[in-house]
Formats: sequence, structure tokens, C-alpha cells
Amino acid sequence: MDTATIPSETDVVVIGGGPAGSTCSTLLAQQGVRVQLFEREHFPRFHIGESLIPETYWVLKRLNMLPKMQRSHFVKKYSVQFVNAAGKLSAPFYFWDNKPHECSQTWQVVRGEFDKMMLENAREHGVQAHEGIRVVDVLFEGDPSTALGAGKAVGVTIQFEGGARRDVRSKVVVDASGQNGLLQNRFRLRVWDPILNKGAIWTYWKGAYRDTGRDEGATMVLQTANKKGWFWYIPLHDDMVSVGIVGPFDYLFKNRGDREQTYNEEVDRCAVVKQRVANATRATGYFATKDYTYRAKQVAGDGWVLIGDAFGFLDPLYSSGVLLALRSGEMAADAIVEGLARNDLSGAQIGKWGRGFNEGVDRMRRLVCEYYDGFSFGNFVRHYPELKNTVTDLLIGDLFTDRVDTVWGPMESLRPGKQPIPRWSDGTPQDMAEGKANELILPDGPIPEGV
Repeated sequence: MDTATIPSETDVVVIGGGPAGSTCSTLLAQQGVRVQLFEREHFPRFHIGESLIPETYWVLKRLNMLPKMQRSHFVKKYSVQFVNAAGKLSAPFYFWDNKPHECSQTWQVVRGEFDKMMLENAREHGVQAHEGIRVVDVLFEGDPSTALGAGKAVGVTIQFEGGARRDVRSKVVVDASGQNGLLQNRFRLRVWDPILNKGAIWTYWKGAYRDTGRDEGATMVLQTANKKGWFWYIPLHDDMVSVGIVGPFDYLFKNRGDREQTYNEEVDRCAVVKQRVANATRATGYFATKDYTYRAKQVAGDGWVLIGDAFGFLDPLYSSGVLLALRSGEMAADAIVEGLARNDLSGAQIGKWGRGFNEGVDRMRRLVCEYYDGFSFGNFVRHYPELKNTVTDLLIGDLFTDRVDTVWGPMESLRPGKQPIPRWSDGTPQDMAEGKANELILPDGPIPEGV
């Protein structure tokens, strides 16, 4: 790439072209903000997190992505369904029954395709998005008492694939670098969740069983018979299904066999999954992730802001990952536009959305923790049928309103004496935290298209 094609200064630099980075950059460009986006990889590239939830609709609408999604071959998703350890299926939670609106139909996506669509959409809106360029440093200057002793962010140093480097100055740096967490690691901001110490092993199946009609694209959450883990079952296009087991890190990865053996042992512990893949052909090797629930102590500083996985990631039980990426990118973009207009790019201004965002993540985290602690949707709805729609609101991602908090008291009433859930900010002990690291383990050989 000719380095001269990249300007030496711009309004905003965005590090990373995933859903968070493409969302933030698109919304900024829509308001006339000059944006340079740097993505170290070339799209399409593999990424996990295929299942969208309905509340992504509103951000996709602002991005002008809805027509593209509606024309796509992605499987339409209308519901989520739970299967308990005994193999009993809950009634499906149909999103339309709760909210009869176009937003109640969403999609099961292949992330390589979806993320590329999002990045191309950003370019169509005026973002100068560069692939194969790595941000190796964030530049700071000014008062060392601010921004964790680094001063104000004023740009980045980029590195081309040939090794050449140069600086790009900016008024704001948006870190959407994913779980690598460029600034999160630099400032030691990461807080590992004290209880959601989970891992996952998954693969892709061709020809696995799928339901019909509006149930064809449903996400299924299936508990294993020993209640130590749960499976996701996500139908994708081209007759592919993503099937993964999630469980405590030590349970899945200590004193077990290799990934294939562990995965197959867990399939044997979940009769519904075993039945559904019995006549299918495995299309890939076995993927794994470890230690993936964390958040940053703060969302922004002077001239810089964290979004998407660069800020935090939550257990995938309710498929909230893409929603949180889109919403954090949206909220940050709105705060930056306002800050540019006011000539105020302090951490307080461009991170003003952080408190409300964390409150929303806390609601989803509580629902995740309740499930791991034995919460039963079926039992809850039997006792409080009038709250089924409110629980469904949480499942669709309607997290950023205190209206849904009416469910917590009734949940507690069904389990008197249960200990309070530790806060995410309690973190893990220092000796444990030092040994933690996000890790994605890919199977040997090429990853086929369509996953």
C-alpha cells in the first residue's frame, strides 16, 4: 500500500474493523466527521458469535444495514428455546409474540460475511477503512496527571505489512481492537469476572437436524445431564449448524483429553444434541476459547475511548456479544459527535455513556449468573406468568432501561436465602488474574467458507 494515501491527520482514528469499530466509524462519518479506520487483518476472517438478538435492529437501522440484511442469505431467527438437563424443552420464546414489530425477526450470521458487510457499509458512508494495517501504539501528549498518567491521546502509530511505520494524528482515538485490548492492556484496566470463569469448545456440522417453519432459525440452549455445562445450537445458511459446549474452565480443560474427546464426551451427556447431530457430517475441526468474561475499569480517558470487546466481553449464554458491540459503538459515536461540537473531548464527555452501558451489561450478566445458579425460565413463568414478556425483553436485549428490573425481586422470591451474586468489579484475586489470558484456539488446517 502507498503510505501517501493515508493522511497524516484526521478527526478520529478507529482501531479495528469489527462490528464495534465499523458501527462507530459509520455513525461518525454520517455526521461529517473524518474517520480513518485501521484493521490489522484482511476481511473476511473467522470470528465466533453468530447469533444476533432483536435489539440489534435499531443500530442496524441507523447504519442503513437493514436492506442489506434483508437481502442476505442469513437464516432468519424468530425465537430462543431452552432445554433442561432432563431433556425437556421449554416453550419457545417467540420475539414477535412479545413485541409485534419488524425488529422481532433477527438473523443467524456467519461472522466473516457479516463483519465484511459492516466494514463495506462503513466505506460507503465515507469511512476510509484500511485492512492489513496494524496500530502498534497510541500517541499521548500534555498533562501527565490525566489519562492514567499518559496525558491526552493525539493519534496512533501504524505499521504496514512490509514493516514501515508512520504516525497519524487525530482528535480522538477509538479503541475497537477486540479482545487484544490495546489500551486496556497498556493501562492495566482489565478486570476478570469473579465467577464467570468459563470456556468453550465448538465445531460446525453439515446436515444436522433443524426444525421447520419459524422454528428453523431458533437458537437453542441445552443443558447437559450433569448440569456442568450447556450447548449452543445455532442453524446457519448452507445447511451448516454451529454447536458448542460451554462450561467452567477447569471442568472443560483440566484433566481431560484433547478437544475432540472432551467435546464428544459432552455430546454424550446431552441427548438432544446427540440426536440432532447423529446423521450429520462434521465440517471443521474443534475450536476453543478460554477465559473470556471481563470488563475495563473505565470506558474512556482524554481523547480516547474503548468500545466492543476492547472494553469488555460477557459470557455468550444469551448471544449478547454483537448487540453490546453495536450499542457501545453507537453510544461512543454520539458522545464524540457532541464532544467535537462542544470542543470537549475529555474522558468525561466521550465516555459519558459508560455508566448507562455498564448498567445494561449488568442486567444481562445477572440473567447469565442466575441461569448458572439454577434459574429455570419454565418455573419462573409458571409462578409469574405476567412477567414472561419482561423476561423476553431481557432476552431480546432490551437492557438499557430500568423498566425490566421488575423481574429481580420475583426471581429472588423463588430461592429464599440464596447468596447475592458477586459484582463484576470485585474481580478475581491478583494471583489468579496474572495467569489469565483470552485465548482462541483454531483447529489445524484451513477453515472452510461458511463458518
